Parts: sequence; structure tokens; C-alpha cells
Amino acid sequence: MGVTKKHIFSERHNELAQAAKVLAHPARIAILEHISKQEGCICTDLVDEIGLAQPTISQHLNEIKKVGLLKGTFEGKTLCYCINEERWEELQQLFLSFFKNINQNCC
Repeated sequence: MGVTKKHIFSERHNELAQAAKVLAHPARIAILEHISKQEGCICTDLVDEIGLAQPTISQHLNEIKKVGLLKGTFEGKTLCYCINEERWEELQQLFLSFFKNINQNCC
């Protein structure tokens, strides 16, 4: 979809679509799953854990951060990540409300 067409949809539609796009890649799901299972922030083990090159991991992390699902902190020269729990809850509620409103009385 062209950037110029996003304006014809509601903010909710655009937010759902952007979140769905981020979650539509298996590497991003693996990254989120790995980070969510950690006690604290993680820094360097994503490359070893996921099996992708560092630049690829960084690109995926940037896409995940764009929808607000990750928080990061600098520790020295290293950026560490953890799940942004508030945003995680917001997106869960957004998807739940979307799926709850589907009409079950068709065909």
C-alpha cells in the first residue's frame, strides 16, 4: 500500500496493520519470544540464538522497536533490549478487540 493511501484508514486500522506487519516475520517472532523468556535485558546473544547475521538482527530489532514492543538501554557500548510490557498489553487489547468484533453469523 502506498504511503499516500494510509490517510483513508483509521488510526486503529493503521496501528493494527503496522503491528501485524512486524509480527508477520518468523525472525521477529523468534526474537520477541527469546527476549520475553529472559530475566532481564539481553545484549549480544541474539545472533547466536537466532542464527542470523548481526546486521540482519539489528534490522529486525529496529522494526520491532518502531511499534514500541522493545525498550533498550545502553550499557557501555552495548544496547540491551527487553519487552515493553505496557505496549505489549496495548497491542494485545487492540488485537483482541479486533477479533472479538468479527461477525460469526456469516456462511
